[in-house]
Amino acid sequence: MKARDWKIVCFEEVTSTNDKAAEYAQTMCDEKLVIKAKKQTAGRGRRGRSWLSLEGNLFFSILLEYNEQNPGMLVIISALSLWQSIKFIAPSADVWLKWPNDVLLNGKKVSGILLEKAGEKHMIIGIGVNIVQSPQNEEMLYPTVSLKESGIDVSADDFLQIYLKQFDGNMNSLQKNGFEPLRRQWIANAKGIGAEIAVQQHNKQICGIFRGIDENANLLLQENTKLHKILAGDVFYKEEKK
Repeated sequence: MKARDWKIVCFEEVTSTNDKAAEYAQTMCDEKLVIKAKKQTAGRGRRGRSWLSLEGNLFFSILLEYNEQNPGMLVIISALSLWQSIKFIAPSADVWLKWPNDVLLNGKKVSGILLEKAGEKHMIIGIGVNIVQSPQNEEMLYPTVSLKESGIDVSADDFLQIYLKQFDGNMNSLQKNGFEPLRRQWIANAKGIGAEIAVQQHNKQICGIFRGIDENANLLLQENTKLHKILAGDVFYKEEKK
């Protein structure tokens, strides 16, 4: 499966692919650009967390024009594309989506996404996928796993091509049909719908029933009779709460 119309620029080593993509954004016109690196010396994740860039894994950033006012939709589309990519390679894999941007394989985190703005009209989607190794660190919020550890054999280059094909399809769907079909597909494959979860926001935690996401990609959490619309936070399922 070969993705079309993407310009892929590869580097041996960068601080992070998002940093390099931000440099390209200053002169980019209408290209569909991907920055890929074999090694990152300062990879990062959400909320300033570090991203351990282990050899053989996939690190890339997509740089594209994005005119929608709500970047949350782009996070949902990026994660859904990862879910679809794994299912394309291994249809029977136990893989689920976890709000806002995680993909869980056998109950463990297999990827990460970091969305950043670049100038007035570009967005950068930084993505890391554990292809052959999974970082293990006591400071991590969730256990991690790699595709290889789960019996899924694919190279980083092949996975990238599969991902870009899925991402293209979802972005075309957004343009033609709006966000609703993608929202429904995300909900259908999200872990914990209808179950109790906890959402950690800075120094407070809210518990309730996970009701999905709304038209703006906000998490819907029902706490007794109140329905919260949550913009950001870390989700923990009932079995994970301490």
